[in-house]
Amino acid sequence: MTGHLDSLPAWAAWPAAALLLAGAGLTLAGSLGLLRLRGFYERLHAPTLGTSAGMACVLLASMLVFSVLQSRLVIHELLIGLLMLVTTPVTLMLIARAAIHRDRQEGADVPGQASPERREEKSKE
Repeated sequence: MTGHLDSLPAWAAWPAAALLLAGAGLTLAGSLGLLRLRGFYERLHAPTLGTSAGMACVLLASMLVFSVLQSRLVIHELLIGLLMLVTTPVTLMLIARAAIHRDRQEGADVPGQASPERREEKSKE
């Protein structure tokens, strides 16, 4: 059984593979940052950067492969990239603002930390 990717020349396959591996690695780094960082506000930053950079590499690989296979410039992926680059920071800001609002409602002096009264309540539970 032969597929369309069998006809992909090596000069296009190697950069596409490298871009896919780089994209997967950047996304993995963002996910590990989400696990390793302690505070809520620190955790917001790593996945946002990881997904944006990882997504860009994967979309570039896709553009390269399909442009070579179809013998024409394929740029549909640019729309996906544009939408991701616009929506990811907006989502980050909305989540951060909701967390700041929550922290203010709890009376925290420092974002991400509960007020002394709230810490005492949690320690009694």
